[in-house]
Amino acid sequence: MPESLFNGFTDYGIGIGLRAPHYRHILSRKPVVDWFEIISENFMIDGGRPLHILDQILDQYKVVQHGVSMYFGSAEKPNREHLRRLRQLVKRTSTPWLSDHLCWGSVDGRYTHDLLPMPYTFEAARVTAQKVREVRDFLEIPIAVENVSSYAEFHVSEMTEWEFLNEVVEQADCGILLDVNNIYVSSRNHNFDPFTYVNSVPAERVAQIHIAGHSKFKKYILDTHDHPVLDPEFDRPGYVRNYFRTWTTLGWFCRPEKTARGEKFHKERT
Repeated sequence: MPESLFNGFTDYGIGIGLRAPHYRHILSRKPVVDWFEIISENFMIDGGRPLHILDQILDQYKVVQHGVSMYFGSAEKPNREHLRRLRQLVKRTSTPWLSDHLCWGSVDGRYTHDLLPMPYTFEAARVTAQKVREVRDFLEIPIAVENVSSYAEFHVSEMTEWEFLNEVVEQADCGILLDVNNIYVSSRNHNFDPFTYVNSVPAERVAQIHIAGHSKFKKYILDTHDHPVLDPEFDRPGYVRNYFRTWTTLGWFCRPEKTARGEKFHKERT
């Protein structure tokens, strides 16, 4: 997105998800990439090789943090030790904003390590928004919530997924990490129009966009990040970037041989 409150008033361009198989290539070849997105939980430690690698990346590139276990939609309060370690990492990376998923995945301190869909109710939106505000106030940086792919729905839902997303971000006054692939995956699994979803998202709140690939099965499609990004049935990056006028985009290239594709994507953009 253009510079805004929700991405720390930055315009970072196109990034790639940082993964261990890429380390040697990145540090030796120094590919042309605007920035790397890191999974926060991989680096929330006191020392060792992960932080050594991260510091080398930070010497050459900008980094944005993306979390996978905040579970804004879970009922319990945010874990204070988790937040303390997360704040240490935020100071280390100087990430201009931080993202995590609009989902639940923990109960009574037990973690599923999965991104589970939520019931789209006003009460769930209220509780979720309160947690987002608490995390933002503790970390003192902008927060963006990401829509997840889903494979089940709740009968108690009182609104659509995009209405729920809008309800949460308005109450929390936070940004959106719009995962275009997740919209497409869920639209196929739940039979809704993905363009209706995209057109309903408040453009001024989109801090970042994710694009990735998925796997198709007989009765459903699965968000796997292991197939080509573009899909002829839904010109996702082109349509969404034009709609939101954004180049603050993260492309997932999960295998080492995909790094070249990321460089090509960057060159086409520039």
